[in-house]
Amino acid sequence: MKKGFLNKNWKNLLIWSSISFSIYFAIKYGIDKKIVVFGTVVIGVFTQAFAGLAALAAAVPLIGPFLVKIFSIPFFYIVNAMSYFISAIAIRKGHGSDLTKSRVLTIAMMIGILIGYIIGNLAPVK
Repeated sequence: MKKGFLNKNWKNLLIWSSISFSIYFAIKYGIDKKIVVFGTVVIGVFTQAFAGLAALAAAVPLIGPFLVKIFSIPFFYIVNAMSYFISAIAIRKGHGSDLTKSRVLTIAMMIGILIGYIIGNLAPVK
């Protein structure tokens, strides 16, 4: 039995509508924008709203996947570039051992994500 669009994506729609309403009320009633941005990021991180938004955008035929790639690839390049600059600053200030530990943890996390992706594609849950 196929589920409809609303049945599949009701959580993402609810989350994004609440984020939109919070931004609207922040603008209308003059709430501090930093609080709204922080709340949006926290909600987005813990509810995976950004992944849901990307999935909804990728569902648009022909142009959707292209738009998702345009926005996601530069994000990873920026994060990677920032990590190199922060690493250089940390090394200059004498935090080389802490930097090594964090890099090892980052590599372990990326390897875990890769292994999980491979196992997920070999044995998909239906």
